[in-house]
Amino acid sequence: MPLLGLLLLCGSLQAQTKIIAHRGYWKAPGAAQNSVASLYMAHELGAYGSEFDVNLTSDKRVVVNHDPTIDGYLIEQTPFALLRDLRLSNGEILPTLEQYLVHGKVCKGTQLILEIKAQATKQDEDCLTAKVVELVRAHQMEAQTEYISFSRNACSELRRLQPAASVSYLGGDLAPQAVKDSTWTGIDYNQTVFDKHPEWIKEAHRLGLTVNVWTVDKPDDMKRFIKEKADFLTTNHPAKALKLSR
Repeated sequence: MPLLGLLLLCGSLQAQTKIIAHRGYWKAPGAAQNSVASLYMAHELGAYGSEFDVNLTSDKRVVVNHDPTIDGYLIEQTPFALLRDLRLSNGEILPTLEQYLVHGKVCKGTQLILEIKAQATKQDEDCLTAKVVELVRAHQMEAQTEYISFSRNACSELRRLQPAASVSYLGGDLAPQAVKDSTWTGIDYNQTVFDKHPEWIKEAHRLGLTVNVWTVDKPDDMKRFIKEKADFLTTNHPAKALKLSR
């Protein structure tokens, strides 16, 4: 292939929007949000990544769950011993981050998009962030794990503890330049933010930041953000988004 053609091909591949399964491919049969099954389903589907959330128990164990509560227990005020046998809607036991990483390592080629949930205190948030980085390193999953958070503190701690990590801010209240100045690597904003600030996609790219849009579930919105060259779409319908992105 001529050099020009090769360069054009590489450029088109780099510009292709990648699809992230929101809380895993949880709409697949037998899966549930943030379950190990939803991770495997996202991997089998061929999604770029599988997003999930972590929280900290009162005795400093890291568990995979989106909400701060599960079955009436407030996670941050509950020891792991009272949570360890709770089940997700598909019958799986509530996974710890360590268990999730073990399964994630099997899913080679699928990025783990790890959201650190904001905690009640900075001390707990710093503890959660440090434990997450420690576990990711212990399982040699640094290259396969990317981080997101609504917490500016958590984003900055992640970059301090793991300087080479991909860290995207979820808040939607900072312009791309402010994110760049904070040394984070991307913006990961709700689609309504880009409705108000459509120029932020190009501005972020000009600054070398990545752009993720969430949670994009309608085909027309998927097509729009693919056309606008968002780097990633996070969606509850990854199968549909994958067809549109190819």
